[in-house]
Order: sequence, then C-alpha cells, then structure tokens
Amino acid sequence: MKKTNFCVVSDGSCDLPEQTLRDKDIRVVHFLVSFDGREYQREGIDIQLKDFYQKMVDHPDIIPKTAAPSPQDFYEAFEGPAKEGQDIICVCISTKLSSSVQSAEIAAQMLKDNYPDSRVVVLDSLCATLMQAVYVLEICRMRDAGYSLEQTVTTIKELGKTARILFTVGDLNYLQKGGRIGKVTSIAGTLLNVKPLITLQDGEIHSSGIKRGRRKSLNGIIDLLIRYCRDYHCTPADCNIIIGYCYDHEEAVRLQKMTEDRLHETFGRKISVPICPIGATIGVHAGPYSIGYGVIRRSDRLS
Repeated sequence: MKKTNFCVVSDGSCDLPEQTLRDKDIRVVHFLVSFDGREYQREGIDIQLKDFYQKMVDHPDIIPKTAAPSPQDFYEAFEGPAKEGQDIICVCISTKLSSSVQSAEIAAQMLKDNYPDSRVVVLDSLCATLMQAVYVLEICRMRDAGYSLEQTVTTIKELGKTARILFTVGDLNYLQKGGRIGKVTSIAGTLLNVKPLITLQDGEIHSSGIKRGRRKSLNGIIDLLIRYCRDYHCTPADCNIIIGYCYDHEEAVRLQKMTEDRLHETFGRKISVPICPIGATIGVHAGPYSIGYGVIRRSDRLS
C-alpha cells in the first residue's frame, strides 16, 4: 500500500466493520465493556458484538458498562505510523460522552517525547457510532484524494457540523437508566408502546418526535433523513449514509429496503445504503434494539 499524507486512527466508537477498516487502512483503539463492573473485555477482540448483544437480550436487568481506551492503548496505535514518519489524525468519540479524547491527547504527548518530528492531531468528533463512522470515512476520502493533514482538519471541522445520528430504540429503559430521560417518561412510553425519534447532533441527544409502534418509528426516522437532505438542499447522493443496528440484522435489512425505496421515490435516483452493526459503546446506553442512520455531507460533493 502506498504511503499517504497521514495515517487515520479512530477509537472503537466508529463501529466500522473489520473489512472496511482493512480496506481503508484505519487503525482502531478498542473500548472495553463489562457486565459485572470488574472484568473488562476489549470490544470486538475479547468479546464479539453478537455475543455482547445476546447477553443484553438474555439478561435485560443487567446494564453493562464501558471504559475508554487508556493512553497506552492509543500510544501503541500511534507508534507504528510515527516510526514510518507519518503524521496522524486521531478521531475520538465526543468528549460529552467519554474520556477517550483525553487518553489520546496524553498518548500524543508521550509520542512527542520519543518521536519529536511526528505530528498527531486529536479530533473531538462530537460524534459517536454511525455518525463517527461517516466522519472517519470522509477523512479517509480526503486522505486518499491527496489532501494534506491541515486541509483535511480544516474541511472535516466544517463537515462535522452536518453530521447526525437519526435513530429510534426498542424501549426507553436503557435511556432512562442512563439518565437520558425521566423514569415516569420511560414507564409511560413502555405502556403506550411509544417509540422516540432521536437525533444526536454536536454530541448531544435531541428529541425529534415520537411514534406509536415500531413500524411507524422506522418510517419516522426515514422522514428525518429526508428532512435532513432538504434542510441542506442536497440529495442522498451528496451524503455518506450508513444504516446501523444492534441486535436484529433482519430488521436492518428491512429498513435498508424501506430506505432505498423511499429515497428513490422522493429524489428520483437509486442509492445503496450500507448496513453496519452499532458497537457496545452506544449500545449500552440505547439498548439492543436501537436502529438508525449515520449521515454527513460528502467532502467531494460540496458546492
């Protein structure tokens, strides 16, 4: 593989499949997860996502915990590129959700002591999961197009303002237990079979409406995606869009077809929307039946 202008590193919140990581030459620093608060395992290494979500489904009363990578974890990811003389862009989950950025910044300073000519830019993506995935992919697009480190950082900071997660959840219990909504709201939502429509923007969760029942909530997040395109005066082809799911792959496939049909009907052009699993970092807060989109404007489609 030819040497590029810089190396791309991301913490594990980006949730990109292994094949994509290899194809795009992205180094990942994994988060840790625990079901008992004592023994922590590396997500995707010591415990696979399928097993993680199966355990959540089998033991709904147990709320797992996550831990950010350590500075040493990031240092080990940085050292290889630094030895080869490459600069590094490291993308981390929003500081509003995790301490990952702080670990990466400590690692960058440690690296400077041993490799004084290396440059590491640590970016607080203000993102997570699918939203971070499309953010990282846009950085890779610019790297592969020959952008310099400085050009890429400037462009992605502007593009980051367009990044969103548009999603819904199976029930409100996990958001309630995580302090995102009140207990009374959670109980009422469960009794009424109400499904919230949620937007993650600038690292914060915002309510985007409610729907009664799962089918209507899926159509609701498709409506949010269409509204996003209209708000930015663009088409889906001008965006990088990913469907993410936690436990139910078959439902993700159904949403994929629903999405592609609606986008074709609305914008008059067929577009393929890929599917990828949502990792434990967000799954512990949103629950195993969360599903939705990560979306960002494409760096090569800006007018």
